[in-house]
Amino acid sequence: VQLQASGGGKVQAGGSLRLSCAASGRSFSSYVVGWFRQAPGKEREFVGAISWSGRSAHYAESVMGRFTISRDNDKNTVYLEMNSLNPVDTAVYYCAADKTNWGATEYSRYEYWGQGTLVTVSS
Repeated sequence: VQLQASGGGKVQAGGSLRLSCAASGRSFSSYVVGWFRQAPGKEREFVGAISWSGRSAHYAESVMGRFTISRDNDKNTVYLEMNSLNPVDTAVYYCAADKTNWGATEYSRYEYWGQGTLVTVSS
């Protein structure tokens, strides 16, 4: 599966953005999809992930209650809705997919990666 993240941009603190992760290839619903982010000078960190069907999602504590992941398997797309953004959310955001992984937060557990999309939150 090939992934392409989009939707990044510049937003003021308190604002919202929605990122998309479009997948090509068959059997998109066979993949768990996760979102990660990497701020300058920092390691890549887990943001959240959504299950194959989209019925379940889990999040990093830092984004819980502000970010929501959803997916539309008919459109082969996963979304990351980000609300109440603040400058610490500034990072390059990546989507990743894996067939068998659920619940893991380590980036090494995901096999397929898209290119990142930059989110910049100004104060």
